[in-house]
Amino acid sequence: MTFRARTAALAVSALTALAFAAEAQPAYKAPRNNFGQPDLQGVWTNATITPVTRPAKYGDRAVLTPAEAAAMEHATAEQVKRADAPTDPNLKVGDLKNANCGADGISGFNCGYNQGWKDPGEKVVDFNGEKRTSIIISPKNGQFPAMNRSAMANRGARRGGGFDGPESRGAGERCLVGFGGTSGPPMMPVMYNNNYQIQQSKDAVVIVVEMVHDARVIPLNAHHDPNNIRKWMGDSVGHYEGDTLVVETVNMRPEGSMRAGGANARVTEWFTRINPRQIKYRFKIDDPDTYAEPIVGEMALNTSKGEIYEYACHEGNYAMKGILEGARLAEKEGRAPDANVGREEGSN
Repeated sequence: MTFRARTAALAVSALTALAFAAEAQPAYKAPRNNFGQPDLQGVWTNATITPVTRPAKYGDRAVLTPAEAAAMEHATAEQVKRADAPTDPNLKVGDLKNANCGADGISGFNCGYNQGWKDPGEKVVDFNGEKRTSIIISPKNGQFPAMNRSAMANRGARRGGGFDGPESRGAGERCLVGFGGTSGPPMMPVMYNNNYQIQQSKDAVVIVVEMVHDARVIPLNAHHDPNNIRKWMGDSVGHYEGDTLVVETVNMRPEGSMRAGGANARVTEWFTRINPRQIKYRFKIDDPDTYAEPIVGEMALNTSKGEIYEYACHEGNYAMKGILEGARLAEKEGRAPDANVGREEGSN
């Protein structure tokens, strides 16, 4: 055998050995707590720039190429850099309508929120190098399925809200739950405060949501309450399947849910620790009264650098008073109040 042939043979043998070694590597096994449960405790964040629904240009493709992911993350970093730049001190109030307030690609709030308030994430959803084009993975196109007409009408009425009193406004505006489905289920990333603390006991799991300091108390191996009892975050019951916490939620109030507005809606969540710094969070929305088919999504809960902070939703917040006073003025002048006034992006 020639030297070149021997070298080639050795290279093939080395690659084969590496392949076998990779296959022989044991799968990650989640640590156990004192109760023998997979240990999910800690502070986690689901902040991400991966959109909920998939941009049309990707079609049915669920995974980005490395170049596409790098481009998205670089563009986000540039947007944040521009938004962090000092405001022109010579701008006048009248100039704001022409100012490039939404140019950072993140706010979209007509200068209502500056960059200091926002923390939507800077990375795409990444599972072991597989970088996702969207959070929704089913339907295959990464979009919400078609809604029936009555569900569309009901959702439109909820989104607009009324102006007779605070009870007719959205749950997020009233500081009852976080806007945009951040409290869950499913727990969705929004513009800021995308942090969660998971605590486990023998008989329950508690998920503390930083936004509006919500706390989901999830009893284990329990029965659901009667369906006439409707809670803001639904009635959640959990159990463990191997390394995974499975949570099933029913009896949700339509004002507090993200997308599951039907009386018979059921949301199932799976929490699986896949490495020391990440939980794979999967959810499925079954809402036959609203959608033509179920919705399945996946995102990462990554370890957070800090602790959960206190969230004061209404301290110094005159928005509700202003919304209702504006509605009374519009009525006095014979105008209809603007249904979108006061709504935060992502609210129900």
